[in-house]
Amino acid sequence: MSKLSFAAIAFVVAFSGATAQSAETRGACKADYDKFCAGIAPGSGIVACLNAKRDQLSATCKTALDSRKKK
Repeated sequence: MSKLSFAAIAFVVAFSGATAQSAETRGACKADYDKFCAGIAPGSGIVACLNAKRDQLSATCKTALDSRKKK
C-alpha cells in the first residue's frame, strides 16, 4: 500500500464521524440553505451564513446546528 493510499484511508477514518454529523446537518438545513445561503459554496462559510440567519431558520435546522456545537 502506498503512503498516499494509507494517508487517505487514515483521513477518512478519522473524520467519518464529522462527515455523518455534517450530512445530518445538511439534510436538516437544506431548505434553509436554499432560501438564505444558496450563493455560498461548500467550505466557504455555510454554517456561518446559517448562524447569521438563525432567527429565520426552521426549528429542525436550529436543532442540527446546536448539535454540531455540542460535539
